[in-house]
Amino acid sequence: MLPNILKETVRGIQPILIEDEMLQHREVFLIEEVNRKSATDMIKQLMYLDRIDTGKPVTVYINSPGGEVVSGLAVYDYIKVMKSPVNTVCMGSAASMGAILFLAGKERSMLKNSEIMIHDPSFSAGNISGKKPLEIQERLDQLMDTREKLAGIIAERTGMTKKQVYQKTEKDSYLNAEESLKCGIATKIIE
Repeated sequence: MLPNILKETVRGIQPILIEDEMLQHREVFLIEEVNRKSATDMIKQLMYLDRIDTGKPVTVYINSPGGEVVSGLAVYDYIKVMKSPVNTVCMGSAASMGAILFLAGKERSMLKNSEIMIHDPSFSAGNISGKKPLEIQERLDQLMDTREKLAGIIAERTGMTKKQVYQKTEKDSYLNAEESLKCGIATKIIE
């Protein structure tokens, strides 16, 4: 449970969740795995902020190991259609789908000792034992389509070519803040 802070209101001194206070300042956090629940929570917060003060910037702070591609892309797509500009800040680590969400930001800042990890999507949720060759091939084709989609996002947001992206994502690539800035993943380092 998040700690409360005390704030003076017209009703006197009231305990308020820190998360609520941060949301009032248009700050959203992804500090967990990307999954259906965390993605839905983020989208609701972003919708609310876009609705109450359209056009005013929102900051998304990320420290995430990544997670589900479909859920993450739902958040990414929503950020890209918002009327309010969204800036992202990497605190700690933005890995895998966390890195893709980091790339959704108009301005993408990293704390000095943060890192980004990008890689090809993996075949993790399904068991292929007992599957026939064409069923396995169908799953592999879906995985390659996802790889193409994610590489397209990275290339578009960074200015890298898809060939450069594929070279970086064929294995887990950990990039510190300076390396991220140099290859276009980050736009600024916060010191």
